[in-house]
Amino acid sequence: MTIRTLLILGHPNPASFNAALADAYATAAQEAGRELRRLDLHALRFDPILHAAYRGEQALEADLQAAQTDMLWAEEIVWIYPVWWGGLPALLKGFLDRVLLPGFAYKFHPGHLRWDRLLKGRTTRIIVTQDTPGWYDRFAYGRPAWRQMKHTVLAFCGLKLLSSTLYAPVVSSTPALRERWLADVSRLAKL
Repeated sequence: MTIRTLLILGHPNPASFNAALADAYATAAQEAGRELRRLDLHALRFDPILHAAYRGEQALEADLQAAQTDMLWAEEIVWIYPVWWGGLPALLKGFLDRVLLPGFAYKFHPGHLRWDRLLKGRTTRIIVTQDTPGWYDRFAYGRPAWRQMKHTVLAFCGLKLLSSTLYAPVVSSTPALRERWLADVSRLAKL
């Protein structure tokens, strides 16, 4: 059975190491027989600002409508992005704000504290880079970007996290280490 995978690259630079990770993942996933769609957020045309919060109507651009279609199509969503200043890059955060809307990703029940997780039944993987060493991010900061993505975005919408992979510190990594990371991402794509 073929797995329908949506790969989302959240780095704004198409020449970044994150893009190389996405390329490696995509190639290996297709070699493994996965049906793959890919969203490179830097190439999409959309306003990343949710201007009226959730109090007003803001029409979705065609690229965001297509992104929602891809998310509904996918059985698995793979996110590749950097951690900057302990959080998600602005491009990815803006994408989440605009795409994971009430009625699409979740639905509140008026007068209750519960909600429906409308993307339930899908799995997800997170592949992240950062310049802060992983041990320091965990023990000094408490992994804020990971916690945000895992709990307040993915789980909130019903996505089940299969794995979270961190490559760090990128700033001091050698070419040989980056090659090992690319090979590791290729391996992950075949799981």
